[in-house]
Amino acid sequence: MANKKSFVLRMDPELSNALERWAADEFRSMNGQIEYVLYQALKKAGRLPGKKSTERLADNTQSNG
Repeated sequence: MANKKSFVLRMDPELSNALERWAADEFRSMNGQIEYVLYQALKKAGRLPGKKSTERLADNTQSNG
């Protein structure tokens, strides 16, 4: 198993319930869904680790244009 960092996350119960339903709809655990959503947001923002700044700029230009 990959090495993963643990931390405490506090969130509004309604947000938690909505996220839990969404995770179940996509056959993921709640943790898996949170990772998926964060990954997609980082990808969209061009902030994935290891990406060069020029690739980020190109990705942002394509997604915003």
